[in-house]
Amino acid sequence: MKKFFFGSLVIFAGFTFISIYASAQYVLSGRILDDKTQQPVGGAGISLQGKIQTGSYSSDDGYYHISGIPEGKYHLHISYLGYENFDEEITMNKDIAHQDIELRNTGLFVKPVEITSTRAGKNAPFTKTTLTADEISRINLGQDLPYLLNQQPSVMISSDAGAGVGYTDIWIRGTDATRINVTFNGIPVNDAESSGTFWVDFPDIASSAGSLQIQRGAGTSTNGAGAFGATINVSTNEFHEKPYGNIMSSYGSFNTWKHEVKAGSGLLNDHFTVDARLSDITSDGYIDRATSDLKSFYFSTAYFSAKTSLRLNVFSGKEKTYQAWDGVPQDSLKTNRTYNPLGLKPDGTFYKNQTDNYQQTYYQLFLNHEMNDQWDFSLAAFLTRGKGYYEEYNADQPYHNYGLPDPVIGNDTLTATDLINDLWLDNYFYGAIFSLNHTSRILNWTLGGGWDRYDGKHYGNIIWAEYAIPKDYQYYYNVAHKYDFNLYWKANKHITSSLLAFLDLQYRYVKYDINGFDDNPGLIQHNRYNFFNPKAGITYLINSKSSAYASYAVANKEPNRDDFEANRQQTPKPEHLGDLEAGYDRYGNIYHLHGNIYYMHYKNQLALTGKINDVGAYTRTNIPESYRMGIELNGDIRFAKIWTFSANTAFSRNKILNFTEYIDDNDNGKQKPVYHGRTDISFSPAVISGASVSAEPLKDLTISLSGKYVSRRYLDNTSELSRSLAPYFVSSMQFHYNWEPRWISSIDFDLLINNLFNVKYVTNGFTYTYISGGNTYTDNSYFPQAGTNFLAGINIHF
Repeated sequence: MKKFFFGSLVIFAGFTFISIYASAQYVLSGRILDDKTQQPVGGAGISLQGKIQTGSYSSDDGYYHISGIPEGKYHLHISYLGYENFDEEITMNKDIAHQDIELRNTGLFVKPVEITSTRAGKNAPFTKTTLTADEISRINLGQDLPYLLNQQPSVMISSDAGAGVGYTDIWIRGTDATRINVTFNGIPVNDAESSGTFWVDFPDIASSAGSLQIQRGAGTSTNGAGAFGATINVSTNEFHEKPYGNIMSSYGSFNTWKHEVKAGSGLLNDHFTVDARLSDITSDGYIDRATSDLKSFYFSTAYFSAKTSLRLNVFSGKEKTYQAWDGVPQDSLKTNRTYNPLGLKPDGTFYKNQTDNYQQTYYQLFLNHEMNDQWDFSLAAFLTRGKGYYEEYNADQPYHNYGLPDPVIGNDTLTATDLINDLWLDNYFYGAIFSLNHTSRILNWTLGGGWDRYDGKHYGNIIWAEYAIPKDYQYYYNVAHKYDFNLYWKANKHITSSLLAFLDLQYRYVKYDINGFDDNPGLIQHNRYNFFNPKAGITYLINSKSSAYASYAVANKEPNRDDFEANRQQTPKPEHLGDLEAGYDRYGNIYHLHGNIYYMHYKNQLALTGKINDVGAYTRTNIPESYRMGIELNGDIRFAKIWTFSANTAFSRNKILNFTEYIDDNDNGKQKPVYHGRTDISFSPAVISGASVSAEPLKDLTISLSGKYVSRRYLDNTSELSRSLAPYFVSSMQFHYNWEPRWISSIDFDLLINNLFNVKYVTNGFTYTYISGGNTYTDNSYFPQAGTNFLAGINIHF
């Protein structure tokens, strides 16, 4: 494992050296402009096909840069929404190092204003990564979206079922999903109460994604829950001028199947488009009984004119998964690492319907309008409808836990019974967002914001009991309402031709009313929060190949529902984050290098304690002072015409300054404080590294080998070795072949082999420490991942 780090760093340090000695490698660069207005066209896609296949995007100022191109003939293709495609045959040599290109406007306004207003532009002073639809689709064989992001810097992933289908988790810089802001087309996705994102609720959303941006750190102002670790911005609103269709099917280990049909009309009658997708994913899972049955659809129709566009999106996901969220007990990990304790009945058999069942449907309506070359705006309204339940078998349940007296049957008084209950969540989440954008040669700014409301019902029904409880008895019912309003203004200004300044000011108001909890219906909460989140930074364009940036961002975030329920003695405080970032980018003839440092200082961070509640959610407590600081390096290099190497490494320190643990003392019914001093923040490894190498031995064949290393993580904030996850290194290999027969557009064949060396590793877990009989005990549970497994797929494009 240490060799893996060292090798990555050595190759990183050698990028520049290699580039000096590489021969016959050229750079294509220039600027993309509107043919009439001569305004820069930012975000245009540039692809080059010939001896190699490569590409890039133009910056906000229209500049593009493609390096590592061997000498020879190529087909240059440039596309951007609202412009005619540009195609030209070119010969790469010293005479064609720079080429400015003018695109002809189609006369339709197809700019996705709702996306660009919340994303960080290429020259914005924030740490970010943007993935294209092609980059996403090549690795999309049925696993959830977090697994497709595994090779991104500072990313860790986990799967409850052990194979990437069903309930999955993602961490970025050690922070979990409750601090990662997620938007679809600029519209908030995070659950309003838990702040988490449950990727299982929108299976195969990656197949409809036109692009995806990850911002690490606080990032720019966005809609929805505050970003305390990262932002994931998914766009599905891309414009498809020409009709298309594809049928995809894949099969893999653990009886994993994915079937997908996707089609688009292209531009109809010069104004209309229709795009649709149907997906079905099933898997038995690596963990015992951890089955998944996931269905989804996506539908989008749009109207375009010279100045206006109108789009309606409707997409939905329905999931039924056997629960595996309690992990594998420590005493079973070595002897029976796929053991799943959930659903266990007194007779030793397992309840067949210990399942989670949920459907979530999204309705999104967008209106974009261009007033002139300098002004445009976007309005959007949305509704997210969610309803579902999880069902569980519970043995020997006391009647008083369900608000019932002990029944008397004959001469016997019963105090407990076996029962089956359904715990329901029924909610509506709706609102609107807007952005007004001004563009000029020197100053670009956006005024935006949004309002949303969440209405959620929580209730539980007992559908069967062995003794004395009527069917469908409802033992709790409570509601919650949450209102969220935000208003932001962000601006980019050219101070000089090479110095850009960025300013972002956001006000956010949150009103959160909770009328009782599952286990404490009498606990009522009325909370109001006013947050001011300023951000500022600069970007220095050193030359055409290099740039540097620095920024400081403030973020504030309210506690989530579990925080209020778990901290019944006192109301949890909101979190505060100050995030300092600085970075450097370098583009060479055959390589790209990026490096950045960060310091994230928290006040009242709600830190994971390792303890879980009844559905596997971690409970958190306010920590007065804590921080994350680190350095992230990533880059790629192309050499010898067919080889590409990429790597990323993150080194970090994640510390709580003064941590006191509270242990349940069952002997006296109290908690015992244990002072630990300076400790590591839970689930925050000091090192995360990834690397991949790919070869193109044939024109249409790509073979890739990748690896991922994650150092030791602690399950709670005590830094106790006995409560930690061992470091791991896993690798995978993928074969991708593209065939272009005359009778069809193309056919892709893919084979992905995960965990090549059958490593036994664990990616997640939880711990609980208590005192009983004068002794201290610790119970750990883990989420082991599958050994060597595969996915194979075929994708037919029409």
